[in-house]
Amino acid sequence: MKKKMVSLVVAAAMMTAVGCSSTGGTKTDAGGAKTDTSAKKPVVGVAIYKFDDTFMTGVRNAISQAAEGKAQADIVDSQNSQPTQNDKVDLFITKKVNALAINPVDRTAASVIVDKAKAANIPVVFFNREPLADDMKKWDKVYYVGAKAEQSGTMEGQLIVDYFKAHPEADKNKDGVLQYVMLKGEPGHQDAELRTKFSIKAVEDSGMKVEKLAEDTAMWDRVKGQEKMAAFLASHGDKIEAVFANNDDMALGAIEALKAKGYFKDGKFMPVVGVDATAPALKALEDGTLLGTVLNDAKNQGKATFNLANVLASGQTPNKDNTGYEITDGKYVWVPYKKITKDNMNDAK
Repeated sequence: MKKKMVSLVVAAAMMTAVGCSSTGGTKTDAGGAKTDTSAKKPVVGVAIYKFDDTFMTGVRNAISQAAEGKAQADIVDSQNSQPTQNDKVDLFITKKVNALAINPVDRTAASVIVDKAKAANIPVVFFNREPLADDMKKWDKVYYVGAKAEQSGTMEGQLIVDYFKAHPEADKNKDGVLQYVMLKGEPGHQDAELRTKFSIKAVEDSGMKVEKLAEDTAMWDRVKGQEKMAAFLASHGDKIEAVFANNDDMALGAIEALKAKGYFKDGKFMPVVGVDATAPALKALEDGTLLGTVLNDAKNQGKATFNLANVLASGQTPNKDNTGYEITDGKYVWVPYKKITKDNMNDAK
C-alpha cells in the first residue's frame, strides 16, 4: 500500500512538472501575470560591399552593436562582387529574414535588389552607397542612410584653404595658384565624383586659383593610394603643393609615398586631406602627417541603418520617434559630416 501511495505521489509530481514545462514560452512575474518569452527576435539580413574596407568595418561594427538585445543581424561579405551580393540577397529571402540592409557593390544595380525584396515583401534599407533616384521610388519600403558627399568635399577644400591662408609659404613657387593632385575613389561612385568636384569648388569659391597636376583612381585603397602618389611624385616632384584624397585610406597611402621622398621631417611638409576620420587617420593627425580629415560618422550611419531596418522588420513605418533620426522626403536619413583637425580630433573618437 505504501509503495502504491509513493508511486501516485511521484506520478502527480511528474504531471505537475510536465504541465509547467508545456508553457515553455511563458514566465510568471511578481504579480502572478504570465508573459510570453518565446517570441523570436527579428532577423535583419545585412550585406556589406566588402569586409576589408576600413570605413565599412566601422559601420558594420555599429550595426552589430545597435542590434544587441533587439534583433539578430546576419552580416555577410559581398566580396566586392555584385553577383555575389545578389546571391546573398537571394539566400536572405530564402531564409525569410524580416528586413534587408544593403551596402550595394554597384549603386546602379540596386534595382535588381529592390525587385527581389518587393517580390518577397521584405523591406530594404540601402546604406553608404546611394541608389539611383528612380530605384528609390520603385517601392514604398525602400530607404537610404548615408551622408551628402558634396558636404564632405566642401569641407576638404576648406581645410586646404585654411592651411594656405595661415601658411603663405605653402605656395612654393609664389605664383598664387594651388598646384594639387587628386586621389579618387571608385569611378562612378557618387562619393568619389562629388568629393572630387566640391573639394576643388570650395578652394575656388575662396578666391584661390587652382591647377590640377594629376588625378587618378586608387579605388579607396591604401596600397593603391601609395602607388599612385609615388607616380605623381615621379612626374611632378616638388611642384605638388597639396594632396586631396577621397578617403583616409588613400590619404594614408599618399603619406607613405611622401615619407619615402623625405617629407614630414626636417621641416618638409605636404598638406594631405582625406575623409572618414578612421582610427589610423586620427593617429596620422596626432603624428602631424595628415593635415585634416572629415568625420564620416560610421557609428551613426550604422545605428540609423539598423534602427530603420528594425522598425521596418516589425511592420512599422520609420519616423523620427521610432528611429531617432530625421527622415527626409520619407525615404532618406542624412548623417552630417564634420571637419576634423588635430585641434578637435577627440570629437571623432
